[in-house]
Amino acid sequence: MSMPSREPQQWINECQGLVRSLASSIHRKLPPYLELDDLIAYGQVGLAEAAKDFDASRGSRFSTYAYYRIRGAIYDGLSKMTWFSRSQYKKVRFEQMSGEVLRADAEEGTTTSPATAEAGVRWFRNVSRALGVVHLVTQMGDKEDTGAATPEDPSTPEPAAAAMGKEIGQKLHELIDALPEEESRLIRATYFEGLTLQEAGKRMGISRSWASRLHAKTIRRLARSLRLLGVASS
Repeated sequence: MSMPSREPQQWINECQGLVRSLASSIHRKLPPYLELDDLIAYGQVGLAEAAKDFDASRGSRFSTYAYYRIRGAIYDGLSKMTWFSRSQYKKVRFEQMSGEVLRADAEEGTTTSPATAEAGVRWFRNVSRALGVVHLVTQMGDKEDTGAATPEDPSTPEPAAAAMGKEIGQKLHELIDALPEEESRLIRATYFEGLTLQEAGKRMGISRSWASRLHAKTIRRLARSLRLLGVASS
């Protein structure tokens, strides 16, 4: 049965609570000097974009679709703030880009309840691998950051962990260099230059939605490559 037709403003009105709930949840994890109202404003931008772009014929619920757009818009806004420490910035970037992987799944309808337990395990394993790669690329990205610790970042790794991270980082750089041109450009723009997917997509002449799907596809390609190299677990 097809979903009833609704106007974008009706979707927006119905999801005001979702915007505030997400903004409040994210705000609790951030430094106290950041204003909740700023996060709500970012979320409203994401909600408006979701209401404009939502296609009910694809069978997904608007609230699920909007959730990732709102969350992504909040983290997009946070990623542009300049007064984070390096460690705080990396946490924001990880949340921002990992949310994009989950959003791409939601837009493809793969986050609905799996038909079997085996499918559920497989989906969780694949997503976990992808988010692990997001974490690794976020750590090695940061505008070509070398990973050296600063006084404001107390999480200095032990020498063995640092050496392992350097080896994985080198392999990731090689894998990114070997990607198809469009995928490599997108990863470098988002992780090394700090652009949002919307900004990177605009530069590359592709839509925001396609940039999101291409990002998720590329992250999974990198996860498979690392697994073949023996870096990631099977």
